[in-house]
Amino acid sequence: VQLQASGGGFVQAGGSLRLSCAASGILFSDNAMRWYRQAPGNQREWVATITRSGTTDYTDSVKGRFTISRDNAKNTVYLQMNNLKPEDTAVYYCNVRVRGPHYWGQGTQVTVSS
Repeated sequence: VQLQASGGGFVQAGGSLRLSCAASGILFSDNAMRWYRQAPGNQREWVATITRSGTTDYTDSVKGRFTISRDNAKNTVYLQMNNLKPEDTAVYYCNVRVRGPHYWGQGTQVTVSS
């Protein structure tokens, strides 16, 4: 299983970024996909989930600002992040759990300046 995340960068508060995560080695359409993030000095925290049927869920701090989506034809999951805040600064990781084990992408840095 390989997860390749991209799309991070530096943005001012109120700006937007879209993260992508391309998956290989799995039957993508059969798996829920997740985004996590980890800020310096903090534990990794869950951000969003999209199930194989397209149902989504978000941590409270990003509701109304972030949107997770998937393109099964491209084996890719996205995280559209709008109205970014400095507290969104973190390394963002995509994740999939396949029959027990968790698999992680390499992470992509998002930095939001005030």
